[in-house]
Amino acid sequence: MTDIQAKNGQLPELDLLTARDVRGLAQVLGLRPTKSRGQNFVIDPGTVRKIAREAEVQAGEFILEVGPGLGSLTLALLERGAQVAAVEIDEKLAGALPQTLTVHGAAPDNFAVTKGDALHLAGPQSLTLPAACARAGRHEPEKLVANLPYNVAVPVLLQILERFPTIHTAVVMVQLEVAERLAATPGSKVYGAPSAKAAWYARVRRGSKISRSVFWPVPRVDSALVIAERRQPGELQHQLGAAERPGAAEHSGAAESPGVAEQPGAAERPGAAERQLGETLAGEENLENAKLREATFAVIDAAFAQRRKTLRAALATWAGSREKAEEILVAAGIDPGARGETLSITDFLRIARTAGIARTAGK
Repeated sequence: MTDIQAKNGQLPELDLLTARDVRGLAQVLGLRPTKSRGQNFVIDPGTVRKIAREAEVQAGEFILEVGPGLGSLTLALLERGAQVAAVEIDEKLAGALPQTLTVHGAAPDNFAVTKGDALHLAGPQSLTLPAACARAGRHEPEKLVANLPYNVAVPVLLQILERFPTIHTAVVMVQLEVAERLAATPGSKVYGAPSAKAAWYARVRRGSKISRSVFWPVPRVDSALVIAERRQPGELQHQLGAAERPGAAEHSGAAESPGVAEQPGAAERPGAAERQLGETLAGEENLENAKLREATFAVIDAAFAQRRKTLRAALATWAGSREKAEEILVAAGIDPGARGETLSITDFLRIARTAGIARTAGK
């Protein structure tokens, strides 16, 4: 049972921030929300409770939150019994957050604030731990739940997934257009480099749409939740190996897509023992796997830098020439006349691996 649970085992409702609270806190702090930091604060308690529900936050879970701002979502996470490590780049907001949370009913042992840039986090060791987690010897968060600043949403999500391998689920609120890109599948008009790179780490889908009216100041666009369920260690390599076995279907230009249609049901999600094994393996990503990821991302960047061009042309600089690009693509079983938006993450992985084998053989 967590520190904020009542004696009868029930979680109390915390005093979540209202529109009046948010504006009042901003006035006290002399805060003017800045566009450069993507500061738009949620003023509706129902919205942050909805996010916490959609993230399936459970009592006792260790949650990483990026960009807590004035604490609207933080309080909703704490209300469900989670422990929260929040990372805030704004010095005023980071300094004021602990008092705000305590005044609104949160137990101090259940949260901690790290003042810093989420893009510079090296991993769990960069976090200030909630006292409840430190006492229990829990140093690595299990979930990312956040209202991400619009201007850095994609790089923050990708870096958190890379540097925090124990995070098995990420539920983040981003600009609606960004959410659709992250969850897009091969062949979609909005499928691009963010879609493919996110698919390296997780199976991604779009969650609920969030109206712009629940923010202050009101942004010019709507928002949506993105839900990313981390892949099991070696899952992509296993899929690639299965596709390459004799009798497997040939590449059709729209291979396995990690988007909305293939989300696992609750029964298919890993159990505690499987997740613990996955966390152990994922936390020990070896140099070979890291290099393969970097090589795959280089192919993705090249393919989408000139998305209207065929892969033969788009990958010419990356490969060294159009002829070399075509040679690698043919060897990987990919049509050189296809375009990047038709390829799944396993296709990009196949190209990177084939290129690596060819370069090794040429030494």
